[in-house]
Amino acid sequence: MAASNAPFTSTRATGAMVASADQLATQAGMLALAQGGNAVDAAIATNAAIAVTGPHLCGLGGDLYALIHDGNAVHALNSTGRAGSGSDSARLRAEGHTDMPFRHDLRVVTVPGCVDGWCALHERFGRLPLAQLLAPAIRLAESGFPASPLLIGAFALLDERARESLGELVSQARAPGDLVRRPGVARALRAIAAGGRDGFYLGEFGEGLRQLGNGLYSESDLSTPGATWVTPLSQLAFGYTLHSIPPNSQGYLLLGSAALADTLALPSDPDDAQWAHLLIESAKAAGYDRPAVLHEGADGPALLAAIAGRRDSIDPDIASHRLPPTFDGDTTYLCTVDADRMGVSLIQSNASNFGSWLVEPSTQINLHNRGLGFSLQEGHPAELAGGRRPAHTLSPALATRADGSLAAVFGTMGGDGQPQILLQVAARLFHHGQSPAAALHAGRWVLHGPVTGFDTWTDPAGPYVLVEGHASDEWRTGLAARGHDVRVSPPYDSGFGHAHAIVVEPDGLLCGAADPRTRIGSVAGL
Repeated sequence: MAASNAPFTSTRATGAMVASADQLATQAGMLALAQGGNAVDAAIATNAAIAVTGPHLCGLGGDLYALIHDGNAVHALNSTGRAGSGSDSARLRAEGHTDMPFRHDLRVVTVPGCVDGWCALHERFGRLPLAQLLAPAIRLAESGFPASPLLIGAFALLDERARESLGELVSQARAPGDLVRRPGVARALRAIAAGGRDGFYLGEFGEGLRQLGNGLYSESDLSTPGATWVTPLSQLAFGYTLHSIPPNSQGYLLLGSAALADTLALPSDPDDAQWAHLLIESAKAAGYDRPAVLHEGADGPALLAAIAGRRDSIDPDIASHRLPPTFDGDTTYLCTVDADRMGVSLIQSNASNFGSWLVEPSTQINLHNRGLGFSLQEGHPAELAGGRRPAHTLSPALATRADGSLAAVFGTMGGDGQPQILLQVAARLFHHGQSPAAALHAGRWVLHGPVTGFDTWTDPAGPYVLVEGHASDEWRTGLAARGHDVRVSPPYDSGFGHAHAIVVEPDGLLCGAADPRTRIGSVAGL
């Protein structure tokens, strides 16, 4: 049986709902709804607020994806940044690099897509003025916010160079509850409120980034809007249609692994080790070749078809040891649903714990390291080059019913493990009919590389199975007996993601939950 959990319940509402990893951000989204905004307005307001309070997770220096159900159809926004025009993979190889630099190197920083994403969402679907949506975030940046326990904990992972680079934050946030102000971020938000995307990319932040890059970024790189509307990638599984973002996102891994798992004899009790084994093997079959096949131009439906053909490679009794032929993610996920049942599934990220550990000097906005998704192998389809987008771990999700109506918005942070975490959440929500709270509180497994959490499919040793401390005791013994390399982590560990979900029940009632692993996350409804 599973280890006992503290009592938990889902939040229910008849009108609208917001779930995020920070209760201050959730309040910003709820304010937008109370002021007459829709789900997109609420998502922008929520993301802007956590971009201030959660710089270890996300921010204006990061990237964004969003799925939107407008009441009739699903829309997908790719607002991930492109490499600067001065990017040169040959030079990195000549310097001895075989993989992209991870930190302390601006060449891993693509043009941040977050603000382009907000503006594209607002232009197409927004109802309230952008300045009104950004007002709570501006207040938090100017007047200050209490440092969260996870923010304080993230500082412990920094080296001395990073602590110096991020000195504005480090000097203020020494213990949970310390007041933190970010005046440069406030100026950037005010510039966006007044001038839209150009106020950011062609203003103080953009000019500072160009100077810092010293030729890495051209004026055109920053003046050209980077957000693009794309066709969602969709797949039937567990009686619903699951939707995610097509490549360069790894969202296809959720869809492909869910479709595989749906063909297997999943036990009725998720505490059964066989349940975990079959989902693990579905995730392995879907993802083992990701480094070779995932790139901006990859054909999403073809990737799903290839995964579907691997059904017979799954042994129901024995662990496979697929290795590739030859990092933990820090991200934030949020979801919103409004009274008209428009739903938004939005994910926004710095990649890994404060990103590159570099900041734009004027605004002190920390910069992501999403360029780590590029390859330095000459001729590889994901090879670093100016104007290209890297392969991305971010993979938001949305589910619809047979009649096309919105069933759920859900997602998580978690580096390479995002599709694996979402596979478990989706199976619990849709196959087993669990409530959002039950699905999100349950213990998880994740395939993990030996070093960073972004090396699940690239390290020659292959991944091990990390099992959360409060998961079923049967998982540990049963998975090991099937040949899995099992390690155990503490209960409610952030390494297993910050997942949130809002379900639209058949009678139209909203039912949602925020992940307890966030410590300060919340869900609220009206």
